[in-house]
Amino acid sequence: MRKTTITSVIQPGKILVSDGAWGTFLQQKGLQAGECPELWNITHPDSVQDIARSYINVGADMIKTNSFGGTSFKLEHYGLTDRVSEINEAAARLSREIAGDDHWVIGSVGPTGKMLLLGDVTVEELYEAFKTQAIALETGGADAVCIETMSDIDEAITAIRAAKENTALEVICTFTFDKIGGNDFRTMMGVSPAEAAIACVDAGADIIGSNCGNGLANMIQIVAQMRKAAPNTPIIVHANAGFPELRNGEIIYPETPEQIQVLIPSIIHAGANIIGGCCGTTPAHIAAIRSWQQSN
Repeated sequence: MRKTTITSVIQPGKILVSDGAWGTFLQQKGLQAGECPELWNITHPDSVQDIARSYINVGADMIKTNSFGGTSFKLEHYGLTDRVSEINEAAARLSREIAGDDHWVIGSVGPTGKMLLLGDVTVEELYEAFKTQAIALETGGADAVCIETMSDIDEAITAIRAAKENTALEVICTFTFDKIGGNDFRTMMGVSPAEAAIACVDAGADIIGSNCGNGLANMIQIVAQMRKAAPNTPIIVHANAGFPELRNGEIIYPETPEQIQVLIPSIIHAGANIIGGCCGTTPAHIAAIRSWQQSN
């Protein structure tokens, strides 16, 4: 594991580069509909490491893990609830082996799909699920945990608490927002960027931000609103490569590396400290971000 923390490097004003998409990359490598992506850590480790390596090779300062759906609630759909720790430890270990000692590994933790509001699950059950996953990611060699694609404040807070109280990992938490109109963005649960920022900071998150749902252009306003609400907390952005389009029966993310690169000064001015990608972004997109970083 890295001896320096992500936040300590950011504090002097350094801009860091994160990695890009994993899910769409796995599909390109042969992941079939209905397959468990996280089980590939066991069955296709070389393919998983190829993804991690591709981002390290183009200059990412940190890489995620193939563990987005790694809670017991997600893995139960595949009959894998008894392998949660094994799968998450493997996910972190695979990325750690590629990252070495000079890059950070951030363990990906996605939403459970359970709704507290509807009584699908209790806070205690969520806590235990996130606790088990976070501990396994730390055991496998992660430096931080990235609680991502959140829409519900209570679920996000529970995940943050579970990681902070049971591991020594830095905790990142990102929400996914939809544009309602003008500069008004909300999650599917009605949470604004400012509300998400304040809740995450109060819960103990070390880094906050937004991922998925938007291209980098919309992320500028989201980041600005989070920055205003949390002026001293590092912000990470994992934007999609634009909005998906259906072309000839195939889903395409149209934003090019060159288009993303042009927007980098604006996203930094808005308050971002770490820039990476989500759906549709490739090593070429991350290389463009890295190229900008190195020349500025």
